[in-house]
Amino acid sequence: MPTQHSTEVHRTDRVGWLRALVLGANDGILSTGALLLGVAGAGATRGQLVIAGVAAVSAGAFSMGIGEYVSVSSQRDTEDADRATEAAELEDDPEAELAELKNIYVGRGLDEPLALQVAEALTAADPLAAHLRDELGITDEMRARPLQAAASSFASFAVGASIPLLTAALAPSAGRAIAITVATVVAMVTLGAVGGRLGGASPWRGALRVGIGGSAALALTYLIGVVFGTAVS
Repeated sequence: MPTQHSTEVHRTDRVGWLRALVLGANDGILSTGALLLGVAGAGATRGQLVIAGVAAVSAGAFSMGIGEYVSVSSQRDTEDADRATEAAELEDDPEAELAELKNIYVGRGLDEPLALQVAEALTAADPLAAHLRDELGITDEMRARPLQAAASSFASFAVGASIPLLTAALAPSAGRAIAITVATVVAMVTLGAVGGRLGGASPWRGALRVGIGGSAALALTYLIGVVFGTAVS
């Protein structure tokens, strides 16, 4: 009976949007939650918290989206420059480029005749793709996608930031700081677990590393708010 193999699942095609999504959501949850907690510690009213939160969500989402677009565009520009360089080198000296490709495969463990055979076969199929992949590590799956990264960061920041903002708007004044803290920590831990799961890692590891760092940031921000609120009043 023929052996049936299950379809392999790879996650490298998620790198571009997953990194931007997790970064945007985590920044939205933590920065907005910490800001609201600090303002609450300074004795702000519900209305003041909502105004501060809406401003933080708006500024943060646009900042994340634009920043991600600029950053990933720079990466894309570098990739395009390397692509143009390789294309020019292939046109100017194809024999030297073939030898370079062969030496790459020799360095990876192939004997020289087989390495030359592989290099010739790949050069006949698509020389530029072969050099981009094996010499520079540039593939279609891993290429920088500025618009995708910007959209992921913008949307995930806004969604993440809405959690502590809605909590601050709806929680009673007596337990508002506690409610913001709990909502923010739970959201961060959940995001860490989901991000770890999507990336193929342990959900517990992702939840733990986000939860510990985020909780420390929240505590420090709240203390700063209390100190400054007392000093101002």
